[in-house]
Amino acid sequence: MNCCGAPGSVLALVLRMTQFTFAAGSIASMATTSRFFNLTAFCYLIASMGLQIIWSFLLALLDLFSLVRKQSLLSPVLISLFVVGDWVTATLSLAAASASAGITVLYFHDLGHCHFGEECQKYQVSVALAFLSWFSTSLSSVIMFWLLAGR
Repeated sequence: MNCCGAPGSVLALVLRMTQFTFAAGSIASMATTSRFFNLTAFCYLIASMGLQIIWSFLLALLDLFSLVRKQSLLSPVLISLFVVGDWVTATLSLAAASASAGITVLYFHDLGHCHFGEECQKYQVSVALAFLSWFSTSLSSVIMFWLLAGR
């Protein structure tokens, strides 16, 4: 029986769906602005969250398949793959969210105000959702690393 967020468990599926949802929300919020493509950090955020969506969706499908078939995904090779994938996507997500947060802080605090109106609030929402996606990805990363170290 899988526990503690191991691949193929309910907690793992919930974490993957949370990652997917926050990343998709981040992209949706950013993509509905008309000026995001003018700033490299925002473009990087879109690319990073896109990778996060693909990774999380594929692993959520794998977790769902494992739950339905009641098969274990605890082979050392699979866990090693999950560790590397989670750490890569977590690192990229944190870098993109941090860079975008820096631009958002520049607009709101350093320049005194944002000249883009409603778009600035969408930037803030997108960055917040990106950090939430990173947080859930980092939880998965720690769990996978813990499982690998325990083998």
